[in-house]
Amino acid sequence: MGQRADSIMRWCVLAAGAAMFACFAYVVWTWVPRTDIRAALVGLCAGLCVLGFLWSLWQRRQLCRFADELCRTLDDLIAERRPEAYFPYEDTLTARIQGKFMQYYDLMSEGRRQSRQDKQVIQELVSDISHQVKTPIANLQMFMGILQSHELSVEKRGEFLDTMAGQINKLDFLLQSLIKMSRLETGTFTLHVEKANLYDTIAQALNGIWVRAEAGKITLSVECDHSITARHDAKWTAEALGNLLDNAVKYTPVGGSISIRVRPWQFYTRVDIEDTGMGIPEEQCNEVFKRFWRSEAAAAKEGVGLGLYLAQKIVTRQRGYISVRSAVGVGSVFSVYLLT
Repeated sequence: MGQRADSIMRWCVLAAGAAMFACFAYVVWTWVPRTDIRAALVGLCAGLCVLGFLWSLWQRRQLCRFADELCRTLDDLIAERRPEAYFPYEDTLTARIQGKFMQYYDLMSEGRRQSRQDKQVIQELVSDISHQVKTPIANLQMFMGILQSHELSVEKRGEFLDTMAGQINKLDFLLQSLIKMSRLETGTFTLHVEKANLYDTIAQALNGIWVRAEAGKITLSVECDHSITARHDAKWTAEALGNLLDNAVKYTPVGGSISIRVRPWQFYTRVDIEDTGMGIPEEQCNEVFKRFWRSEAAAAKEGVGLGLYLAQKIVTRQRGYISVRSAVGVGSVFSVYLLT
């Protein structure tokens, strides 16, 4: 159908050109008195008609070549490959349009890549959550079945109920951690970063671990001038420091020590949290901040592997960062850097 229409259009152009030439020849032959002038004008008109026809053919050929190049470019992009005939530095109409096609293709490719990455993250997250939830739910079901189908003494029943309460608390902690993680990753909360006193923030973080540290006979020490300030959100930064301190208490043996030291620098204020705990192998120091990651050595301790991940996310959102130095059997130092 397209070829037929193109052929009809070509014949229409020829017919129009012939009609114009006939009209011009008739006018010249009628109104010009000298025969030689008549012939010259008619010949000039014929030459112009021929040149116009040739020019239209050349233009049509250029247009077809232009359309073919764009079609090849689109075919390459649809097949998700770079066009072979792409010359981005040429100052031609084809190159400019190809450049726009490439910009659109790059945007679409980035969108597809991000979509695949988001899908993979969601799949990993669902898998991680399923793994973390499976054990406490299985324990609750088991203990509930025992309580329902067996006659137990008051003491034994109390032990089972205490164990179930512990599993429920673990599920609640996991749920709260997942909510915080979701808010951090999706940006559905607002950080109020401002100049604030660090001593007060550290004191707020210590409130959550003080009792457990005393129960484990762990010595706590704080070295922080009351006048030191840094740009941070006091509530969320206390959450991050609290997670670091919680880990320190969890993995420090009875009679150990945890010290907090604050050092203001030119651009950052550094908060060191040092413990005398079990330590982390050097090759695992970069792994500890991953979501749900836990080393085999720490498997016996209660936890879901979200504390350090959340701490890093909170500090990073405030344009700070966290580093760690550790030695197995000696202890660890987690350093938090906040903008001064």
